[in-house]
Amino acid sequence: MQRFQIGENEKEQRFDKYLKKLLPEAPGSFIYKMLRKKNITLNGKKADGSEKLHQGDEVKLFLSEETFAKFAAALQQVSQKYPCARLDIIYEDKDILVINKPAGMLSQKAKDGDISANEYIIGYLLSHHKIQESELRTFRPSVCNRLDRNTSGLLIAGKSLKGLQDMAKQLKDRSVKKYYCCLVKGEILHSKSIEGWLVKDEEHNRVMVSQQKPFGKYVKTEYVPLESFFTKEQGMVTLLEVHLITGRSHQIRAHLASIGHPVVGDSKYGEKQINAWFSRKLGVHDQLLHASRIEFEDGRELKAPVNGTFQKVIDFLREQTE
Repeated sequence: MQRFQIGENEKEQRFDKYLKKLLPEAPGSFIYKMLRKKNITLNGKKADGSEKLHQGDEVKLFLSEETFAKFAAALQQVSQKYPCARLDIIYEDKDILVINKPAGMLSQKAKDGDISANEYIIGYLLSHHKIQESELRTFRPSVCNRLDRNTSGLLIAGKSLKGLQDMAKQLKDRSVKKYYCCLVKGEILHSKSIEGWLVKDEEHNRVMVSQQKPFGKYVKTEYVPLESFFTKEQGMVTLLEVHLITGRSHQIRAHLASIGHPVVGDSKYGEKQINAWFSRKLGVHDQLLHASRIEFEDGRELKAPVNGTFQKVIDFLREQTE
């Protein structure tokens, strides 16, 4: 017999949904058969799977060890599946964790075998004993917002079910304000709000910005110039703070490119000539776009300074402009 107690991160979900997480290799027909035969019970009583779970509920599975092992996902070695890495932690409480993601790290897996921020975050939580390996059977911490692989900056992860749900709600209703720093071609002297409609090209994984309302998605972007720089070879470039009013894939990069100010280093929407110069001169191989600031609906503000290649570029440009 196997016995489990419902914890904080497992409550408020249907019993059958919980069982499918606990026994991911078992067909639904097997789970419902075991419920009917009372081989799976909830608080010592027969259940049909539609019950909503509460913290402290007791689940018993009257299954052989062989059957349970067959249908329960065997967790791989933590050191293999959830590697430890030095994370730049900006903020942490009992429900959420916010890191400064480096450029080049995936937010979530794109394919089997990928190691993403998700895996590194779980590895951190396990190695610091903030979650137990057994808890991963039915709940896994996960990132709440996504950043492109080559975009650095603030990435929010839910450590608990409450954290995931709260962040999902705030991100959906846009009560979390997201700000980015980026370096763009040309000189921008004034703050501006720009609007348009994003049309997706699925074949090439690109978007186009239209000023006429097609079948695309409405986008709104605000920007404030922070600093301008002059280079003899490429002319003016400007450091912007961008407020993402709507949150669409590739929105900032495509929107700024559409008004003639592409992000430096952006291979998809950028300009080849300026990208080649920054690559050759300063080793820029990713778009210089960084999720720098978040304002939560409760008034909390988190900041993540640019670093690495981005900071190196800013330092160089300041020297050249002086």
